Amino acid sequence: MRFHKYHALGNDYLVLDPADFPAWNPAPTGDQIRVVCHRNFGVGSDGILWGPLPVAAGGAFGLRIFNPDGSEAEKSGNGLRIFSRYLRDAGLAPHPAFEIETAGGRVRSEIRPDGLITIAMGRVSFDSEKIPVAGSPREVLNERITVGGRTFTYCAATIGNPHCVLPLPEISADLAKRYGPELEIHPNFPRKTNVQFLQVLDRANIRIEIWERGAGYTLASGSSSSAAAAVARRLGLVDSKLTVHMPGGELEIEIGDDFAVQMTGPVTRVADGVLDPELFHARG
Repeated sequence: MRFHKYHALGNDYLVLDPADFPAWNPAPTGDQIRVVCHRNFGVGSDGILWGPLPVAAGGAFGLRIFNPDGSEAEKSGNGLRIFSRYLRDAGLAPHPAFEIETAGGRVRSEIRPDGLITIAMGRVSFDSEKIPVAGSPREVLNERITVGGRTFTYCAATIGNPHCVLPLPEISADLAKRYGPELEIHPNFPRKTNVQFLQVLDRANIRIEIWERGAGYTLASGSSSSAAAAVARRLGLVDSKLTVHMPGGELEIEIGDDFAVQMTGPVTRVADGVLDPELFHARG
């Protein structure tokens, strides 16, 4: 039961290759995910990358992404970069460019000569039916939402997974930790949502604080960066190329005319190890 740990700007994942877990068919259970990801009782991580998996249409590596609470995520930008790095390290991807199939759609990954990894994340949509957001069909831009006694203006978007972006003049980790949990489960979002508190610094730079669906406060997120950057672009606040600043570091985002997003950033290899069966039978 081998694991491979990486982080992308402090957002850490464990890659578990199904070939190393023959008894975990077709995927780890919620209880197994929760104990492995636990930072006291397990290895500790922001999630599990389960792959590579066979894909019906050839030419891609299949991937399932699990949050530390046991739920499944459609897409993760940092997770995709980490999985790309693992495929290269394991000798499974002989060419620098390849495709990965996720529950949130197929993406193209390219490992650059400088070691940075670019992911073509797909097209951002603000359509309430695609995100989804409750109410009549519409683009969800500059709407009002109230949580914890405070009313915010928000925009919603999807890049294969749902996002709620709140533009603000000032942001902080405390703000994300205070209001993120309530926004994640707000009735406006039938499938819950990832939350980004967005501060525009100038036409080429934004800052975000992140509360991630199923994971909580997060130092960095690729899909959150993509969604927040696309919202800022849709509101006319930034140019098409920008840097997203997060507590864990920076990502470069490029937004096309059709709101297709390319994300570029680093990945760090942390450790390889073996899970002991005792982990799943004894706690405390």
